[in-house]
Amino acid sequence: MAAVLAEFLFYLVRSLVGEGLRRAALVVCSWLDTKIHGRTARFVVGGLLGLAAYLLIPVFAGLLGF
Repeated sequence: MAAVLAEFLFYLVRSLVGEGLRRAALVVCSWLDTKIHGRTARFVVGGLLGLAAYLLIPVFAGLLGF
């Protein structure tokens, strides 16, 4: 029973955090889209943001699982 409750709580937190992060990412990307001009600059900024997400997602997942 405890495992079922833990899975439910984990799913609930993941869905709430996931939706909030999705909205925040949309707001940030919309803001950045108006500030960055040029294809190369957008490519560089997108690469840097992707690298940051690649490095930070496992950290946040570890903290949520801890």
